[in-house]
Amino acid sequence: MKKLFENNRRWAAKITEDDPEFFERLSHQQSPEYLWIGCSDSRVPSNQIVDLLPGEIFVHRNVANLVIHTDLNCLSVIQYAVEVLKVRHIIVCGHYGCGGVETAINERPSGLIDNWLMHIKDLYHRNLSKFSDCTDHETRVNRLCEMNVTEQVNNVCHTSTVQGAWERGQFLQVHGWIYSITDGLLRDLEVTFDAPNQVPDVYR
Repeated sequence: MKKLFENNRRWAAKITEDDPEFFERLSHQQSPEYLWIGCSDSRVPSNQIVDLLPGEIFVHRNVANLVIHTDLNCLSVIQYAVEVLKVRHIIVCGHYGCGGVETAINERPSGLIDNWLMHIKDLYHRNLSKFSDCTDHETRVNRLCEMNVTEQVNNVCHTSTVQGAWERGQFLQVHGWIYSITDGLLRDLEVTFDAPNQVPDVYR
C-alpha cells in the first residue's frame, strides 16, 4: 500500500510540473465528450489506451463489458453521461481474449459469476451456427468477443436514455470497438448508431 501512495505523489508532482493549473481546472468541473463502457480487465485501462487525461473520458467497467437492462449501476452511468455531462460519444469497448467471455463458454461451473455471464451464454447459444468454421478455441472466443460488443452496442441503443436524447435532437453516437492486448491497438467494429430509426421497432 505504501508503494501506491508513493506512486500517487510522484504522479501528481509530474502532472503539476507539466501543467501547474491542471488540478485547479479539474476540480471545478468535468466535461468529457466520451463515455467508455469497457471490461474490468486490468490490462485494458481506458484513458491510457486512447491517450486521454483525467477528466476527458467518463468510464464504466464491468466483467465482459455488459450492458444489462436490469443493471441500475450501468443505466445510471449512461443517464448521467448523456443527460448531465452531455457526452457526444458512447464507446462500448471489448477486448480479445476476454476472460469473462471465455468463462461463459468453457462448460464448467464458475460460481456466482455464471449468473452475470448468462447473457453471453445466451448470445453464444443463439448464434451457434456462426461458429461452425472455428478451428480452435481461441478463434471461437475472439469471435464471441466481437459479437458481444455488437450486442452491447444494441443494448445501449435500446435504453430510454439514449433514445430520449435522440428524440430531443441531442447529438449522440454509439460505437463498438475492440482492443487487442497483444499489440495495444483498437479496432473499429463498424457498428455505429446515431438515430432512433436505426433501432428495431420493437425496442423503440
